[in-house]
Amino acid sequence: MATNFFYQITRVLNRNPDGSKATQAERKKILKLADKQLRELNVRKLELRNLGRKHIEKLVTHWQDQGLAAGTIKTRMTHLRWLSEKIGKPGLVPKSNASLGIENRKYVTNQNKARFLVNSKLATLNDRYLDASFRLQAAFGLRREECMKVQLHLADRGDHLHLVKTKGARPRDVPIRTLEQRQLIDEVKKWVGDSSLIPENAKYVSQMKRYERACIKMGLDKAHGLRHAYAHQRYFELTGFNAPAAGGPSTKALTREDKQRDFEARMVITEELGHGREEVTAVYLGR
Repeated sequence: MATNFFYQITRVLNRNPDGSKATQAERKKILKLADKQLRELNVRKLELRNLGRKHIEKLVTHWQDQGLAAGTIKTRMTHLRWLSEKIGKPGLVPKSNASLGIENRKYVTNQNKARFLVNSKLATLNDRYLDASFRLQAAFGLRREECMKVQLHLADRGDHLHLVKTKGARPRDVPIRTLEQRQLIDEVKKWVGDSSLIPENAKYVSQMKRYERACIKMGLDKAHGLRHAYAHQRYFELTGFNAPAAGGPSTKALTREDKQRDFEARMVITEELGHGREEVTAVYLGR
């Protein structure tokens, strides 16, 4: 259902058809996403006239918490900056992204950022919803939002998980490869039924806050390292050798045959992690 805020944005978009058709479509998509996520962050009755710096900062923090690349956030800021200028609030979004805490683009460093669950620390949470979310995230390389919103009774397709509540609303399949993965899914399905891994008496935002506190308690930072560990494991399974970021040989040092394995593995892992470009997956695997 369209909000009054997005209705007002649409009028601004229609009056100012700047750029190519592709640019206009992307701008509308990002501004619609901003409207949706602000509502998810409990911003109510927002209108263009009261759009303020606190709303921009709230979005930036949310995107950083999602683990989005600095380049992705900067692109989104371009569209928000365009909107602020069109509504007569040019200072609403600073020209300098750094003033909002947005880092420069991160290039591949071959740094190992993998993190692993420790059962003894997981047990201290005493929360089966969070326990299941973290285990699913580690076992299938899920994003934070995905590991809480997944409905296993729908996602479980026997030999793979079919994920629909994903970043960018791009459905994807993640293979169920091991007995341990199958046992985890069956174990959680027994008690969660047809619900997600957000308790019935909780909202996504409140559950996310519990998740964030749990990450701090277990020393996982934002738990994005669990996805790195998944990527490393899949790379080894698909190639037979470790990824550069996990201590393996650099791509330049590979034989022609191994370079082909490397390329094919990166394509598979890119799909499984839900990214659109292999360059993003290189942050996990290194070069």
